[in-house]
Amino acid sequence: MQPRLNPRKAAPAAYQALLTLEEQVAKLRGLEPSLRELVRLRASQINGCAYCIDMHTKDARANAESEQRLYALDAWRETPFYSDRERADLAWTEALTLVSEGHVPDAVYEEARQHFSEEELVNLSLAIIAINGWNRLAIAVRAVPGHYQPAARSESAAAKAT
Repeated sequence: MQPRLNPRKAAPAAYQALLTLEEQVAKLRGLEPSLRELVRLRASQINGCAYCIDMHTKDARANAESEQRLYALDAWRETPFYSDRERADLAWTEALTLVSEGHVPDAVYEEARQHFSEEELVNLSLAIIAINGWNRLAIAVRAVPGHYQPAARSESAAAKAT
């Protein structure tokens, strides 16, 4: 598989704008890193973005996410492996990612509001918007998965793993 083009080289300012959004998402309050990775990975699964699935699976592992939870993410509703907050997060992620199929149902919103403040829900939505943008760009340019390597594990993730 060959990429169609390199978006960073073809449109550096536009690429940087998406990168800046991603950097801001990383700084948003109320969204723990494990929750952000679940968002990124689940949206990427829905969108069928192989590059982002590869990337975010590796990032999740580097931050001490369990193999069991990674393998079961596509069937999260049928497993006991996720907290109520994570379930609300995943339902919100799916609703926003699949917005053309039914918008965001009131029941999904009500469940999310039980677990997220208004600020956190907006921040979560921005995280979902960012990964959906990355998915669409990576799919369009046929970004080739397999070469991504996560940054060194954070101290908190390393401590968690021991």
